[in-house]
Amino acid sequence: MARDTDDKRNFALRGDGDDETSVFSGRTPRQAALKAARRLDAADGEENASREELRLREKGTHKVHIYEGWAWNEEAPSDKPDWMPDTITEANVSKQGIEHLEAL
Repeated sequence: MARDTDDKRNFALRGDGDDETSVFSGRTPRQAALKAARRLDAADGEENASREELRLREKGTHKVHIYEGWAWNEEAPSDKPDWMPDTITEANVSKQGIEHLEAL
């Protein structure tokens, strides 16, 4: 059965061990991983950003999507709206694989 394109899925960010600290939603695991990566400590530029492993378990399944994520600060575009700050946090992720948890 194909997924409806408007279906949001929930992904729990897994910390050390089995604790799940936050939940991010998105249509794809990558979309949720990008949201999680924006919460990382941002560097001065993309080339200076340290990469961290992000493990996102898809709620309702035993799949853990593993990404490498990094974030950096950047100047906002010149045509930014008034409410936007002068510096913004950008992020990127790279998929490392999928791990399947054993059913309890």
